[in-house]
Amino acid sequence: MTVLPQPDQPDQPDHEVVIIGGGFSGIGAAILLSRAGFADYLLLEAGDGLGGAWHWNTYPGVAVDIPSFSYQFSFEQVAGWSRVYAPGRELKAYAEHCADKYDVRRRTRLRTTVTAATFDDDAHLWRLDLADGAAITARHVVSATGVLTQPKLPEIDGLADFAGTVMHTARWDHSVDLTGRRVAVIGTGASAVQAIPHVARQAAHLTVFQRTPIWCLPKPDSPLPGLARTALRAVPGARRATRLASQAFVEATFPVAAHFAGLVPVAAVGERIGHAYLRQAVRDPAVRAALTPSYALGCKRPSFSNAYLPTFNRANVTLETAGIATITPGGVRTAEGVEHDADVLVLATGFKVFEKGNMPPFTVRGAGGADLEKWWEENRFQAYQGVSVPQFPNFFTILGPYGYNGSSYFNLIETQSAHIVRALRQARKVGATRVEVTPEANAAYFASALGRRRHQVFFQDSCGQANSYYFDANGDVPFRAATTLETMWAARRFPLDAYAFTG
Repeated sequence: MTVLPQPDQPDQPDHEVVIIGGGFSGIGAAILLSRAGFADYLLLEAGDGLGGAWHWNTYPGVAVDIPSFSYQFSFEQVAGWSRVYAPGRELKAYAEHCADKYDVRRRTRLRTTVTAATFDDDAHLWRLDLADGAAITARHVVSATGVLTQPKLPEIDGLADFAGTVMHTARWDHSVDLTGRRVAVIGTGASAVQAIPHVARQAAHLTVFQRTPIWCLPKPDSPLPGLARTALRAVPGARRATRLASQAFVEATFPVAAHFAGLVPVAAVGERIGHAYLRQAVRDPAVRAALTPSYALGCKRPSFSNAYLPTFNRANVTLETAGIATITPGGVRTAEGVEHDADVLVLATGFKVFEKGNMPPFTVRGAGGADLEKWWEENRFQAYQGVSVPQFPNFFTILGPYGYNGSSYFNLIETQSAHIVRALRQARKVGATRVEVTPEANAAYFASALGRRRHQVFFQDSCGQANSYYFDANGDVPFRAATTLETMWAARRFPLDAYAFTG
């Protein structure tokens, strides 16, 4: 057991802020808190390295799915991306770069898993229990664990009996050589779209098991030659202009298309592009029909790829749309009785999102012993601007319900961190040790979020066929129906009396 130094007074925590999660959310929160004068923080990361999704996801073809000019901090824009859509290894390197440049690594503990967080009503601090039996106390906690972190295994009979190699895309085993092997990929989500073209080029035969087709649009990707990278570094305003164009593209392809579908028919234009691309990319009419979504663009996460759809023209690739009955020692058997032989089984089945034990992946007990998971179960997923929940004082989230509007995660990180900083600065100003969003402010925000649903694409009838992880058990989609500029403005202008400052 690790023995930690004890504070001189029982109501004085080990740290003013503890950040849980070492992905970009945690790194960004650490940087922005430190820049705002909150230097007494500790970042805890369960893995053996920083980077979050970009540390764990190393499958072939992994890359960012929005232009790299948007997928970076506004205060740390780099010009060294090798492509418009940077590969995963460059995002991992960018995370390491930011941690080093802004001195985050010195205040980070790797291989440290939080198992429970409990609020002390008397001392106004959080006790964080760790997997090694130790504990850390903090005045405030920032949960930056994300939601796409815990791989989701399919509930298919016989999975444990498969005689070959099984791996999830989020835990890729690079020691496994796929050359000349028979490979089965289960799932056609965003990770599968990136990995499948690479697997097909190595495998003797690839069988792709599709439950629901994904909207796949042409990807405006290309290498960035040295001259372009030099211009981005040297030409005044070049990075700013490139980022502005990138942000406009991202805004149009998700926040506007998804949240204002009833007002701006961007999704309809995207569907026409998607259908045209399918006709051009896939030769076999039957395969093309099987790859054509029957739900509106935006009901579930779409993808951009120039290689995914053409992969199904290959002689060594089979698309299987029949349901899976069981996994046998030698392959996968469909509900129609067809067995597909396989040596390697790749699970491209995504992540736990709204399942219990994921938001966050540890027990959280707030004021009076309130359990966060149970609170959401009884009251539906909700959080004030995606940051704070009543009865859970001094506890803030980066990716809480109704916080993310679907643009760049980096905008989300900076926006939510600005909100947290504003609340903590006010606490310092008034000498408060307890900061809690009021039930009234939270209820008003939740009502406003629900009131905007009528224009969102998610609540069209066709979305019921999408099998989308966007929907929780209540049929809600906890995205923030707002433009990016609105989220930025709100984080810096929300009324401070939305919080109760006491202590």
